[in-house]
Amino acid sequence: MTGHKELEHNELLGSMSDKLGFTPHILETLGDIDPEFLKKYNRCNHKLLTDGALSAKTKILMALAVVASKQCERCTVMQMQSALKNGATKEEIMEAMDVIFITSGAPAVAACRDALKMLK
Repeated sequence: MTGHKELEHNELLGSMSDKLGFTPHILETLGDIDPEFLKKYNRCNHKLLTDGALSAKTKILMALAVVASKQCERCTVMQMQSALKNGATKEEIMEAMDVIFITSGAPAVAACRDALKMLK
């Protein structure tokens, strides 16, 4: 990567990091392989992290429920970090955990084990 493309790549990663509170390593790798993928991901991420008919916080709590249902432990940590950064309270997160348990069961809740440690 050279010049303008490298600057654009770094700006996209920086923007994502500011919004999420961290930069997922997979995005750095994918951005190095295919900068266009990073642009597409950023457009989708922008939709998730901005208020619309639903608040960004609500959408992130929904995303937490989805990744928990898929039993992706690292994904739940990432969504929890994002939820906290976007103002989700312990009470809101625990209510989302109720929904996760009701809709996806104990394995989905177990996938949140490390994510829930952030609430202590």
